[in-house]
Amino acid sequence: MIRARVVVASNRAAAGVYADTSGPLLVAGLRELGCTVDDPVVVPDGEPVGQALRAAVADGVDVVLTSGGTGVTPTDRTPDVTRAVLDYEIPGIAEAVRAHSRDRVPTAVLSRGLSGVAGRTLVVNLPGSSGGARDGLAVLGPILAHTVDQLRGGDH
Repeated sequence: MIRARVVVASNRAAAGVYADTSGPLLVAGLRELGCTVDDPVVVPDGEPVGQALRAAVADGVDVVLTSGGTGVTPTDRTPDVTRAVLDYEIPGIAEAVRAHSRDRVPTAVLSRGLSGVAGRTLVVNLPGSSGGARDGLAVLGPILAHTVDQLRGGDH
């Protein structure tokens, strides 16, 4: 069983200004992929994301998907704090997510989302939109079980 966690980076959702929609979509998608996952953790962008990522790694979670904070505005800090937590990056996953979206949503190429490994936890930054969440799940679906197996020491 793959243990997953969803971390939503949203200053406004964390403050209760509006209800996040991408987090529940990611939770449902991960469950459809056979993962065990609780409700999303909603935090402000920036260091609270890093704290949530470190907590997930400490808890031995297999996969963490973040939603939001990947753009180019001054408050979009998720990739920066993620990079500080990662032991190494897997650029192909983030590139595939952007490529999957770019023909329909040209601004998808502005996402600075990263993916990589912290300890034995796969971390993938996704855009905060529901479309970005769906695109991320479409890319991850075919590779998630294999990736987790590899991180657990499985053979190629």
